[in-house]
Order: sequence, then C-alpha cells, then structure tokens
Amino acid sequence: MILALLGAFAAAVCFGLGSVLQALAARRAPAGAAGDPRLLVRLARQVPFLAGLGLDVLGFAAELAALRSLPLFVVQAVISAQLAVAAVAAGPLLGVRLARREWTAIAVVCLGLCLLGLSAGHEGPAHTGTALHWWLLAAVAALAVAGLIAARTLPGPAMTVTLGLIAGLGFGIVAIAARVLTSLDIPALIRDPATYALAAGGLVAFLYYATALQRGTVTSTVAALVVAQTAAPAAIGIWLLGDHSRPGYAPVAITGFVLALAATLTLARFGEPGHD
Repeated sequence: MILALLGAFAAAVCFGLGSVLQALAARRAPAGAAGDPRLLVRLARQVPFLAGLGLDVLGFAAELAALRSLPLFVVQAVISAQLAVAAVAAGPLLGVRLARREWTAIAVVCLGLCLLGLSAGHEGPAHTGTALHWWLLAAVAALAVAGLIAARTLPGPAMTVTLGLIAGLGFGIVAIAARVLTSLDIPALIRDPATYALAAGGLVAFLYYATALQRGTVTSTVAALVVAQTAAPAAIGIWLLGDHSRPGYAPVAITGFVLALAATLTLARFGEPGHD
C-alpha cells in the first residue's frame, strides 16, 4: 500500500508540472472555434505541450498503479493535489509569486493528504458487471456531445465552468475505468469497453480542458475540474465499487478528503493574473 500511495503522489507531481506547461502552451496557441479538436494539433507543435504530455503519460502510469491497490477517493484526492505542485512550479516556470495564503493552502493540502494516507484501506481491481463498463463508454460519448454544445452556445464564464466540469468528469471516468479493469492482458483489454472509455475519456477531457484554459480564467476552469474529477469518482467508488477506509478511520478519511479538496480549490487562484 505504501508503494501505491507513492505512485499516487508521483502522479500528482507529474500532472502538476504537466499542467503548468500545458497552460503555457494553451495560452500561446492560436484560438480557433470553441471545442475544435484541431486545437490539440496546434498544441502538439509546441515543445512545452509535448513535455507536459510526456509528464501526463508518466503520471497516468503511476495513477493506474495506485488505483490497483487504493480506493478511488484516496487516489483522486491525492491527484487533486497536482494544483499544489503546479502552484509551486509556477514560480520558476511562469514567474508567479505565491502569497502567504497560497503557502498556507499548500500546507493544508499536505495535512489532508497525510490524513488520507493514514486512513486508506487496501483495495484491488473492482469486479463489476460488463454493463458498467458499457455505461462508462456511453458516458464519454454524452460528455463529448455536451462539451460541444456548451462550447458553441454558452457565454464565456458559463462555458469555462461547464467545460471545466466536463473535463473533470472525463478524467473521473478515466480513473473509474482504470479501477474496474480486472486484467491488464492485451487480449482482455481489447475486449473490454472500459479500455475504450479510458482512452476516449482522457481525450475528451483533455480537449475541453485545453479549450477552457485558452478561453477562460484559470480559477474557474481548475476549480470546476478539481471538484468534478475528485468528488464524482469518490462517490461512485464508495457506492458501486465497495471502496472503504481502514476500520475505525472513516472520520479521519472524511476530514482529510475535505481539507485536501478545500485547500486545492483555494489554490485555484494561483494562476490568475494579478491575484492578491
């Protein structure tokens, strides 16, 4: 379990550093139609984006390893701490200076994660019916359509929040799909709808996250994404997959989860120009 926790922390570090590089690339890329998949092609021409993508791949591998042994609510809360990593990395990479409030929030995130680590129970791959795997794939399709509609019809602030939520739900589906994959053998992965939900969910989430970063504020985008990718998978893990804390440690797990999530949302302002 210690190795799984270290994997989750490693994923948060990779995702945090990657998000700073991707935000930099998204702001530099020429704007096109909202929700246009060609945005990913334009981003792929930039070195910061490719470097961030490489970190994302490493982070996902570490996250996948963590999800084989830890409850979703623990892994997703640790992953949400990527914003604390990004806040620290933004100093040397983007020239962002953190105020005392941000440093306090980073300390609270660390405290919350320590409580989560202390309370984490051991889990294995969730053995569920095939129907759930197909529902995950259907949910990705629904998110893709909803994101396209939001990008084309909603005004700026509402679009940013909505796309952030959709991206967060997409990343949440990636985590759930990884949790329900019971076999990593190639033939089994090819036959499993959850494999395609995982891949498509990541692509949809990444597209709408990049669109929201390019067209809206970092604060609203990241806050919406963190809430969706943390709370939704945690609830599904407890409700459908049997995730639990160590016996007698439920209050510690709840406290750690709330502290980590609340402090992470406070840190969502770190990327906003001119914030106090």
